Amino acid sequence: MISVSPVTITLGSLLLFVLIAGALSLWGLFNVFILKDDVNERLATYTVIPEETQRKTPSFRSANLSRWRMRLNNMLSVLTSQELSFELLSANWPITPTEFILIRIGGTLLCFILGWLFFGSPLSGIGLAILGYLAPSIHLKRSLSQRRLAFERQLIDVLVLLTGSARAGYSLQQAFDVVVKEMRPPASDEFRRVLREVGLGLPLSQALINLTERMDNDDLKLMVTAININTKVGGNLVNMLDAVTNTIRERIRLFSELRTITAMQRYSAYLLTLLPFGIGAVLFILNPVYMSKLFEPGVFLCIPAGALIFMIIGNLMIRRMLKINV
Repeated sequence: MISVSPVTITLGSLLLFVLIAGALSLWGLFNVFILKDDVNERLATYTVIPEETQRKTPSFRSANLSRWRMRLNNMLSVLTSQELSFELLSANWPITPTEFILIRIGGTLLCFILGWLFFGSPLSGIGLAILGYLAPSIHLKRSLSQRRLAFERQLIDVLVLLTGSARAGYSLQQAFDVVVKEMRPPASDEFRRVLREVGLGLPLSQALINLTERMDNDDLKLMVTAININTKVGGNLVNMLDAVTNTIRERIRLFSELRTITAMQRYSAYLLTLLPFGIGAVLFILNPVYMSKLFEPGVFLCIPAGALIFMIIGNLMIRRMLKINV
């Protein structure tokens, strides 16, 4: 009779779980870079007039993949949240929240196995798994902030186009269509989404409010508020857009000068806050036994606890001193 040790069974089960998670991660990446956005494609059927008279019929393989993708998202929809869906929508990522969570879980398990195999300790695997778990969220936040910053830099050009279109006699929706055709992403994508929402029956004011929630920009909120007020009470649209353009241009100039002056202090705060965590994570991966002694119960546990408290206090003080209200 052949006996199998519990360690072998555990490693076999863990390896099977990692293979499944890796396959799900690859499936999510496949959805990101290869498959199309089915929801936007279906909406475009009713809101956008196609340039070509003949549409290509999807292949049988693509239809099956889309069907399995939809079933997977429906089965695991309980794992998602509205906040994650909003962040993915604002960042314009062509994946669903379910696929994002699967990518995160698969990456975490893969990092855990790699850390365990390469460094020979489960503690190293845990440290690397934490980095693998945080990496997708950090990348999403960074992508979202870069997209909002790019939109902020295009806002003046958008206002110039809107003003010129209104002066030429265009309506607001026609002016937005000019922005879609003339501007580059992300401005063209966001105003195309506004026109789609209006085409599906949403009021223009609400579609613009949704735009401000996605981009989270104070200058955009000022523009949208002025447009909504002008739409309700009437008035000269060209003069209103000229005034808003001049106001936002001056705000951007002043804000840019202040950010340039305080740039060194802000990055010093980021460096001083993140450097201890980065060095601690590297030491924890390279020598987990040495670092684990620092977190054992006893008087030495006051060292990391005190360091964490003082780093948080220092970061809050620096951010408070550098806070800019324009």
